Amino acid sequence: MRNRRSFVQIALGLIVFLCGCGSGGGGSSSITSNPPLTITTQPASQTVMLGQTAIFIVMASGTGSLAYQWSKNGMAISGATSGSYTTPPTTSADSGEQFTVVVRDSVGQSATSKTATLTVITNTEAFIPTGSLTTARYRATATLLSNGKVLVAGGLDATGSAQASTELYDPSAGTFTVTGSMITARAQHTATLLPNGKVLIAGGAGPTELALQSAELYDSSTGTFVAAGSMTAARGLHTATLLQNGKVLIAGGGGNVPEQSSAELYDPVAGTFTVTGSMTAARSAHTATILPNGKVLIAGGFGASPGPGYLSSAEIYDPAAGTFTATGSMTTARVYYTATLLADGDVLIAGGINGSDLSSAELYDPTAGTFAAAGLMTTPRELHSATLLMNGSVLIAGGDSGSTLSSAEVYDPTAGTFTATGSMTAARQEHVATLLSTGSVLLAGGEGPIPPSSFGGLSSAELYQ
Repeated sequence: MRNRRSFVQIALGLIVFLCGCGSGGGGSSSITSNPPLTITTQPASQTVMLGQTAIFIVMASGTGSLAYQWSKNGMAISGATSGSYTTPPTTSADSGEQFTVVVRDSVGQSATSKTATLTVITNTEAFIPTGSLTTARYRATATLLSNGKVLVAGGLDATGSAQASTELYDPSAGTFTVTGSMITARAQHTATLLPNGKVLIAGGAGPTELALQSAELYDSSTGTFVAAGSMTAARGLHTATLLQNGKVLIAGGGGNVPEQSSAELYDPVAGTFTVTGSMTAARSAHTATILPNGKVLIAGGFGASPGPGYLSSAEIYDPAAGTFTATGSMTTARVYYTATLLADGDVLIAGGINGSDLSSAELYDPTAGTFAAAGLMTTPRELHSATLLMNGSVLIAGGDSGSTLSSAEVYDPTAGTFTATGSMTAARQEHVATLLSTGSVLLAGGEGPIPPSSFGGLSSAELYQ
């Protein structure tokens, strides 16, 4: 589906005056004075929507004290290192506007100039490019950290090899930077933010494609990983759910090992994994959703072989009792679907595959313990993402439907309907999607349309806002 967006390219003259001699161009410049004054402006270009704020930053260093003054069309807007401008809420009449920063030190003076381009999007829902991953990857994990950054870890690269590398996305800068590497390369693992701010990485498929039993912890304060012991069983395509008591429920799994019904708990205080009750059915590639009452809904996935293949069964884990009990079954057996907890406590099940890609959706009612049909998506899809937005609706993006999709749609819980929204800037499946503290959704990596003799790993990323 074509993205129904209109763009207005607005040339904003970003001019840095430093009385004297200097040179300009690019996204940064250095001016020689005696002593030297170095100045850098960021960003060279950026994209905002109508009514949002564009921020330009100048970084300068010199021997003397520095003074800053930003202006727009001759009118002062800031006396700090950054200058901001809020675009009009309904029109894009900023074409030709000029932004100027004057920087002076107490010793010397120089001058340079350059131009920054501001793209203004004129609708309210759109995908816009952001910085690219340092490594193309899919089947990775993305975790929103307590500092607002996003940890993207592991996955398969463009050659299909498991990666130990990780990186951080900084929403304020719109960039990815490398952070410490995991101890073990892995894909299809789980990543869980713990109450202490650390991230538990567990299981997955290693470089030999064998399911892993090892776990490790990421410390954002040091940017490093340390070993966290071993799970009671090797697992891939399992689930990891943070419980209200601070422990992590790890359940099921499969991959190159038989589907499992076993489950275990990780205690971050003791740093140990211990067995808990087993699921009523062995399953992998299922979903696990914590409910408002603290219990966990486990549903669908692949069943044990030989067996039913795709599962429709579901069950509830009770942390107080440490047991799983059956609950109502889904209306359709499915795998590679999404499960999203809605604001009213219901769980939206969407898409997946059961012999063919599914457009059907259903809702789980925790009070009644039943599933009911919830209409059809605009497009059948599996291996997509589903993200609960701050307004209570759900963004469903990408996936596969015979070919990799760039289309997206939004589920409105009040109306109970799916509506197409703008398309992503790239077709992607098995990507990561993370709701940022700003309300935007970061979509990164994934597998794109596969060319001959390639795995189609993507490094591109974008924001939905």
